[in-house]
Amino acid sequence: MFAGDFIQTNDQLGIYYEEHGQKDSKTTIIFLNGLSQSTMAWVLTIPYFRDKCRIILMDFIFQGQSAKTAEWRDFDHHAKDLHQIVEKLGLDKVHLVGLSYGSLVAQHYAVLYPNHLERLVLMSTFAHKTPYYNAIETAWWRALESGGYSLMLDVMLPTVLGEEYFMNPLIPIVVMKQARVEANDPASLLKLMRATKERPDFREKLKLVKAPTLVIHGEKDVLFPVHLGLTVSNCIPGARFEIIPVVGHTLNLEAVPQIVKLIDDFIFKKL
Repeated sequence: MFAGDFIQTNDQLGIYYEEHGQKDSKTTIIFLNGLSQSTMAWVLTIPYFRDKCRIILMDFIFQGQSAKTAEWRDFDHHAKDLHQIVEKLGLDKVHLVGLSYGSLVAQHYAVLYPNHLERLVLMSTFAHKTPYYNAIETAWWRALESGGYSLMLDVMLPTVLGEEYFMNPLIPIVVMKQARVEANDPASLLKLMRATKERPDFREKLKLVKAPTLVIHGEKDVLFPVHLGLTVSNCIPGARFEIIPVVGHTLNLEAVPQIVKLIDDFIFKKL
């Protein structure tokens, strides 16, 4: 691993990022975190790609080691922050792999910066909200406001992890809870969640995406049921849609071998 570093945004905030893999490679993959994740979320994924390409991980503003003092950011602003990293590192075109919240940033990046995107992988994603999703979002929001992240996590976990994971956890649930509570604070999460809460329907915008796109969805995703991912795929010209059986929403924890094979085939074998 190359040392982590920070860049300064246009509003003078520090974004934390890391570099892994082959720094001189012509192929760069940037992995984008879920809502309450950090760069650590990809620790199980990056070993598969370390010898093949350059890997960039980042914490969005309000996540992990990045600044948390700003006002909230919409997804266009998150995408602009991402592009500052692309520019700072002198990258021309990159491959983006985004999970959940990170997949929304990746969608906006694909629309705003089409000339800098080689291929796009969207995991556990959606483009529009439904009454069912709104009910889950409200429950998370109220839990966070009334009981902090600990209560929100209790409410959240059954919607972001599939039943199979609870029966055979790779990381024990109690250990996961402790690590997540220590790494997140309610004020920052509320700022991140506001971007999702106020995001308009993005289906028409997705028709502007030019990059070859792969959409990956867990069959048992409760937060974003499969039809939401399929809608994203149908809106993006030529996109591929893959369903991973049995697993839920958090694919970078629940389905590492499966997503690695799909990403590897899509980026390196260009199926």
